[in-house]
Amino acid sequence: MPDSNSNLTAPALGGEPQQKVLRAGFIPLMDASVLIAAVEMSFAQREGLSIELVRDVSWANVRDRLAFRQFDIAHMLSPMPVAASLGLGSNPSPTMTPFSLGRGGNAITLSTRLFERMQAVTGLGEDASALGNAQALAAVLADMRDRGESPPTLGMTYPFSSHNYEFRYWLAAGGINPDRDVKMVVVPPPLTSDALEAGAIDGFCVGAPWNMVASERGVGRIVAAKQDIWPSAPEKVIGMRPEWAEANRDTVLRLIVALDQAARWCDEPANHAHLAEILSADRYIAAPVEIIRQVLAGRFSLDAKGNRRIIPNYFTFHRQGANIPQPRQALWIFSQMVRWGQVRFSQQAADAAASAFRPDLYQAALGQVGDHDGDLAPAGSEPDDIFMDGKIFDPAAIEAYVKSFAVRAEENGTLPSTLET
Repeated sequence: MPDSNSNLTAPALGGEPQQKVLRAGFIPLMDASVLIAAVEMSFAQREGLSIELVRDVSWANVRDRLAFRQFDIAHMLSPMPVAASLGLGSNPSPTMTPFSLGRGGNAITLSTRLFERMQAVTGLGEDASALGNAQALAAVLADMRDRGESPPTLGMTYPFSSHNYEFRYWLAAGGINPDRDVKMVVVPPPLTSDALEAGAIDGFCVGAPWNMVASERGVGRIVAAKQDIWPSAPEKVIGMRPEWAEANRDTVLRLIVALDQAARWCDEPANHAHLAEILSADRYIAAPVEIIRQVLAGRFSLDAKGNRRIIPNYFTFHRQGANIPQPRQALWIFSQMVRWGQVRFSQQAADAAASAFRPDLYQAALGQVGDHDGDLAPAGSEPDDIFMDGKIFDPAAIEAYVKSFAVRAEENGTLPSTLET
């Protein structure tokens, strides 16, 4: 075991000494569980690493502090390394990920007032599907336009986020143009429930536990979960600068091993009570421990009226290859960036997007994918995901995939402005 009094450790195969005391930024969300557990349960320490966790307030801050070397690694939205690889955003800096922190955790919540109007206008039932809820919202928006009312304001956490793309996918699947029919704004995750209660926004897409916080307070109704939109979507990842990873390769491999052990621990239901206690602390999420327990179990209070829903595998921290950073996932993210006008399609851009996800480092740390755990499939061998509208993503035909949305949108009158010709 390396000397605990030094910030440097010699790599296993020789070479320059490498950093072993890491500063890691995170946002107070439950999908930071694996990173937090790696510290709290001493998995990082066992690999000779010391990780200082720094709670931050916004994804833009996390991005900037990683770029400016205030952080060595960071809890990041899965699209952030993709955006960085494409030079997108106000401060793009090369970023990549060798480890995904799991799947699940997001949901879409609308204000109780807006949801009750959806019921009044369409007769929407309490057990409506995610698609049914989106279609009911479309009917309300049409009614609002007829009455000359301002469109609702919807919050998401960051322009280059799974929340933005999943929210847009849900809206568009219901016949709503996110660029014309609603107003979308950025709201930091911990502020979403307060903003909804204050009337500053009419809905939001955010990670746990903030959807449940809003529903428990009686100010919001959960209308869709991440699993309804894209069940196998990567949510958060560990981001790092490529040159730092290259200079500290042994440290990166040790980190992946520690995170793998933490992800396995987090996935065990027997550990969820302990995990909830850890996460509820003020230094981490600062949310009621009972809400965190319920979210880990996938048991949701949809609203304050007693309507409930159980979502199996709402969080998947390790199983079914949840930690493998799959380039095909990066390419779907890229497809949505093209779809919504954030970047133009080119093969060069697609290659850059795919390069942000680094399964080679994951494999170098843990062996060939599948060798160390029987429930992991080799990278690229998993079946195509089916999305909420029945579409299947083919990473070999991204341009046609994006254009298929434009055709469907044109048919229902909701052609995104960024794709108009």
